[in-house]
Amino acid sequence: MKKVISTPKAPAAIGPYSQAIEVNGMVYTSGIIPVVPETGEIPEGSEAQAKQALTNLSNLLLAAGTNMDNVVKTTVFIKEMNDFGTINEVYKTFFTSDFPSRSCVEVARLPKDVMLEIEAIAIK
Repeated sequence: MKKVISTPKAPAAIGPYSQAIEVNGMVYTSGIIPVVPETGEIPEGSEAQAKQALTNLSNLLLAAGTNMDNVVKTTVFIKEMNDFGTINEVYKTFFTSDFPSRSCVEVARLPKDVMLEIEAIAIK
């Protein structure tokens, strides 16, 4: 049985999808973008956007009853591969040991023209 997960501490869905779904003790998030949930603002620069997106992801996982330590896989979509190093520096402050597996893909465009989007799979 699936359970829909949502929180006001992460950006609301901007389409016909859920922020996250839990199934059999696994949490699957949708892509999380760096929107400040309280204001709808988007921070400037890849470092600030990475921090916001990962904070939003952390908040969503907490709402699902898990946390960043339980993430087993992430997919990071970035607008500019030249930002890879900067995003990695921020990423490793949210995942400090036993890093999850990860894919990172450069894409032409992301929702709201943000610089990155991240999705995750976590265990409970």
